[in-house]
Amino acid sequence: MASKRPPSRPRVVNKKARHNYHILQKVEAGIALTGSEVKSLREGRAQITEAFVRINGYEATLYGCQIDRYTPATDRNHDPQRNRRLLLHRREISKLALKIGQPGVTLIPLSIYFNDRGIAKIELAVATGKKTYDKREDLRKRDHEREMARALSRRR
Repeated sequence: MASKRPPSRPRVVNKKARHNYHILQKVEAGIALTGSEVKSLREGRAQITEAFVRINGYEATLYGCQIDRYTPATDRNHDPQRNRRLLLHRREISKLALKIGQPGVTLIPLSIYFNDRGIAKIELAVATGKKTYDKREDLRKRDHEREMARALSRRR
């Protein structure tokens, strides 16, 4: 009988994405990795805050993603800053290329995770950058909602 995987898998999340960008659409894609990169990701040792995606022809590439070296793989380790190919269908890539071809629209990674089958996936977002006043407004809304929740919890 096969053992089930633990429910809490390491997940690398871009926490700054929702603060710096308006998310317009989300897309899930596969990511081409080497063996040592997969091991390092399973330990949760990666950073995607400065990462972005470019589309060249019919190929999507992830730039600026840092996946730390896996120390037990001494001679067969990977370059932490290398560009990684994203696995998307040609139709999906052409649709995304049309959307990010508009001025001010970009494609950023939101998170890297492992699906139920143990395959590494990356969640991408078509996004536009926020202005400073938009960020301040979001902070005000969040503070207001917290105060409302506190007041409601005190009443009970």
